[in-house]
Amino acid sequence: MKPVTTLSLCFLLAATHWANAQESPVPTLRTAGINVTQSGEVATVTINGQIFTRYLAKSGNRPILWPIYGPTGVEMTRSWPMQKSSGPLEATDHPHHRSMWFSHGDVNGTDFWSEPDEDRSRLGSVVHREFLTVQGGEEPTIVTCNEWLDPDGEKLCSDVRSLRFGADEDHRWIDFDIVVTNDTEELVKFGDTKEGTFGIRVAPWMKVDTADGNEETNGRIVNSLGMADKEAWGKAASWVDYSGEHRGERLGIAILNHPHSFRFPTHWHVRTYGLFAANSFGLHNFKNSDDEDGSHELQPGESMAFYFRVLLHTGDEQEGRVPEAFVEYAKTDKAAEGDERSHEELANESAPPEIELVEDAAKPEPAEEPTEEKTEVATQQEPSDPVGAGA
Repeated sequence: MKPVTTLSLCFLLAATHWANAQESPVPTLRTAGINVTQSGEVATVTINGQIFTRYLAKSGNRPILWPIYGPTGVEMTRSWPMQKSSGPLEATDHPHHRSMWFSHGDVNGTDFWSEPDEDRSRLGSVVHREFLTVQGGEEPTIVTCNEWLDPDGEKLCSDVRSLRFGADEDHRWIDFDIVVTNDTEELVKFGDTKEGTFGIRVAPWMKVDTADGNEETNGRIVNSLGMADKEAWGKAASWVDYSGEHRGERLGIAILNHPHSFRFPTHWHVRTYGLFAANSFGLHNFKNSDDEDGSHELQPGESMAFYFRVLLHTGDEQEGRVPEAFVEYAKTDKAAEGDERSHEELANESAPPEIELVEDAAKPEPAEEPTEEKTEVATQQEPSDPVGAGA
């Protein structure tokens, strides 16, 4: 089969995504006051003139989103290693955990999850090729085209990712849609590994673990089935929420997995030290069985699509209305080849029992207000290095 050129692939998939976006307004969250501008390889999203997030076309060996500010103006994801002088709670482990990203640890034997300064072999890069759309207004949107290159510079696959943004008084959200396409003449295999795939590293004040016993954190993980903290690791769920205390106020991040996303409901590589990742492939790790194989092959011309909503909210998962937000998100239109069920049917099938379970789940005990020495400054500041280390 003749390979599709990167340019034609980008425009073809972007047109499809744009059509879906136009057909699926989200009435519950507003987009007024959101602007998106581009300067070189950085696209900046602002709300009423204040920074919400930046899309960095290159940070390390991939595109990322950083910083990401929540509805109260607090930075919600990790700043290291993009910003060297991070807060007193910031650990310097896993340099590839750069705020928010999409990559995978085994694509035809190439590792796109790790970074060149780590002791790994066969490291790849997700290389930004162009911004296809950068716009504010009624549909604040960033659309980009990217190529996945092995260590020899050979392309293994491409992706088109579409990001849309919204906010209300108590929430901000990012819809992250990505279609990965094998636009080469060779088979592409996404291997079974826990090292992937759609990742966030939460801010240090949000994590569940304490690194050395001298820190105070009040983090909590809970999924749509009511499983909490370490119990949520490796489990399949339609959403997972990660929340913590910042200066006496509870704030959280939920990742919602759309019912039309590849292998919904996804499994979750979510760790109590702050890693928060959706991974549809690492089944032999998650189920602790060599009989499981979660790998997936893409023949030339084939694609797989992933759909996530990242919901930044005040309160815990109940106060932030995460279960209800999933129901609304599940109603939005996404491509679903061969599935004749309506979006309302999909939402009703998967959401109500989970909402009941989560409402019955144990709520976190009230936490002491963190002292000033043990928290990061809540005021919103411009990052000192917007392009990121290694860019």
